[in-house]
Amino acid sequence: MDLGRFRKKPVLGILRGIPSGSLTPLLEAIVSSGLEAIEFAMNSPNASALIRRAVRSHGKKLMIGAGTVLDLNTLKMALKAGATFIVSPVVVPEVIGYCKARKIPVFPGALVPQDIYKAWQAGATMVKVFPANCFGPGYFKELKGPFAEIKLLACAGVTPENMKDYFKNGASAIAIGGSIFRKDWIETGRFGLIRQKIRAYLKPIPK
Repeated sequence: MDLGRFRKKPVLGILRGIPSGSLTPLLEAIVSSGLEAIEFAMNSPNASALIRRAVRSHGKKLMIGAGTVLDLNTLKMALKAGATFIVSPVVVPEVIGYCKARKIPVFPGALVPQDIYKAWQAGATMVKVFPANCFGPGYFKELKGPFAEIKLLACAGVTPENMKDYFKNGASAIAIGGSIFRKDWIETGRFGLIRQKIRAYLKPIPK
């Protein structure tokens, strides 16, 4: 993962449960929307195969990672498939340590200050505050008081309307998922709508 590139366009797409037959048109919609970073949830069917295919076909245009990584076996499967960064909903020290030792960007999830600090101390590239909508943008302002140096990614409940508040209050990046990559839209081939919805997130990014 090119972290400099991600900092310029700090929006991460979360793909979960993507049917194999829908992968190519979905990736084309993502690329044409301008989104540059996506993760495949490893608790989805055929996640490793999807990562492998995506890297082969769109690896030069997209930064492709693996999410929901909860143990070393899953981590190694994701990396073997070609994932270039790792995301988790919780703090898994051995996953963070493995990535840190190999200079692989890793984004562990945490919500409360104690876990956010533990994740950062363990070597997190950025801490995914999840679920961010439990406390909202104001929570990020409070966190940045004692944790000014910790990079935070807002995940869950981020909308085009409130994303500016997340960035203003201290988020370094945001994640988008189920509200954009909806199962019904993918199954019915509404990839143009998905592209349109992604673009709504990319327009307000602070420069």
